[in-house]
Amino acid sequence: MRARAETLPQGDEKVQMVTAMFDAIAPRYDLVNRVMTFGLDVLWRRRTVTALGLPPGAAVIDLACGTGDLCTALRRQGLRACGVDLSAGMLAAARCNDPLVRADVVRLPFPDAAFDGATCGFALRNVADLEAFLSEVARVVRPGGRIGLLEVSEPSGPLLRWGHRVWFGRAVPLIGGLLSDPAAYRYLPRSVAYLPPPDQLLASIAAAGFVNGCRMPLSGGIAQLFVGGRA
Repeated sequence: MRARAETLPQGDEKVQMVTAMFDAIAPRYDLVNRVMTFGLDVLWRRRTVTALGLPPGAAVIDLACGTGDLCTALRRQGLRACGVDLSAGMLAAARCNDPLVRADVVRLPFPDAAFDGATCGFALRNVADLEAFLSEVARVVRPGGRIGLLEVSEPSGPLLRWGHRVWFGRAVPLIGGLLSDPAAYRYLPRSVAYLPPPDQLLASIAAAGFVNGCRMPLSGGIAQLFVGGRA
């Protein structure tokens, strides 16, 4: 069952807490990701890059890039990636060779229409103001550019939903606690409460200036991908 949103930090408190949390878990972040998703996170990132449908050489900004996994996936598809993250620890742990910038994703240090596309992997629930984030993404993506926003989700089927709740709500905090920071991986399942329902998120994406938005459930609905084009 989802935790109530009011039990979670908001605003500047959330930004500070999330940044410190990712600084702490950065050294083993990729390992825990692979274990808790059985490696599916790699496939989801590839699907995100494919869904952009951008030509080789296109410039893509990866927001809340973490250790640079999506940057690597973008580069392998012939795209030019630039990663942005507020966590110095995550950037220091990055193994990609792409340009990385430390900055808040709601205040990007780039001019208008600087990129052909944008991606974000599993970080929508970590921003303090989702509407401000989407507005900033729209500002730096050129007209006709594309976005791919990857997030966790909950399956619609009752059996798979039950199994997902057991795994995500109980097993993931245990595994994360053994391999990394217990508090961080107790927060992870709770942070899903920040996410609005899919229809509401699609409406927010459209209001920010993206057209033909759609949601793609991945791996039976345990992850979801939102794509759209800049108007």
